Order: sequence, then structure tokens, then C-alpha cells
Amino acid sequence: MERTNTYRNSKQRRRVLEVLRSTDRHPTANWIYDQLRSEFPSLSLGTVYRNLGILQEQGLVVRIASGSTFDRFDAVVVPHPHFRCLSCGNVYDIKGSDQFQFLKPGDHYSGHMIETVFIEYRGVCASCLEDGKHLN
Repeated sequence: MERTNTYRNSKQRRRVLEVLRSTDRHPTANWIYDQLRSEFPSLSLGTVYRNLGILQEQGLVVRIASGSTFDRFDAVVVPHPHFRCLSCGNVYDIKGSDQFQFLKPGDHYSGHMIETVFIEYRGVCASCLEDGKHLN
């Protein structure tokens, strides 16, 4: 029998999720911490990370691994593509009417069961291109 963890509701966790849902920035835990520390003076960065982990376990947020930099978080949990600027580091959703049809978790493809989907495009964002911050 699979055991699922039950967590009590906490005001801090609820606010972490609300802050994450209020932005399309795909923020780091540090950014979320900065947004909440005046509201919760005793809040620690460790508490933010712990709550993000619980929210991820509950399927309410997605962790976007960033390799050697800080991971980012997304409150949109359905499969969708991201763009990562290699110049400024921003990560954002790619939106448009010509989206690909993605396989979804639970789908079976060629005899395999899909568990997660993550698509990330990398390049230089329009803002960095406009500012002349090209990568060479």
C-alpha cells in the first residue's frame, strides 16, 4: 500500500504558493523568500525550501532544475515549454497558438509510460538581444 504524507496547513506554505501563483517569473526560492520576509520576520530560507518541497510533493508546483545555478519554481503544473535566456538567466513560459501537442504523464508511448514532461528552449531573449547582450 502506497503511503502519502499528510501535512497540516500552514500560513507560510499557503503564502509561498500564493506568491508563486502571482508571478510568471519562475522565481528562485531566494526571490520568494525576499517577497515574504517582511510579512514573516522569523521566516528562514530553509523554511521556504522545505515548503516548496512539500508543494512539489503535493503536485502543486514544479521544480525547474538549473544545473549549477539556483533551481526555479513554477505553479503551472501541466506540461508546457519554457525558454531560458543564456544571457540574463530568465526563465519564462513560451505561449502561443502554435503550441505542440505534448505527451502527458500517464500516457503510453511505444510501450513506455510517461512520468514527467519537461521541454526547455535555450537562447538569448528578445530583451537581451535588444540591449546588445549577445553571447559569443
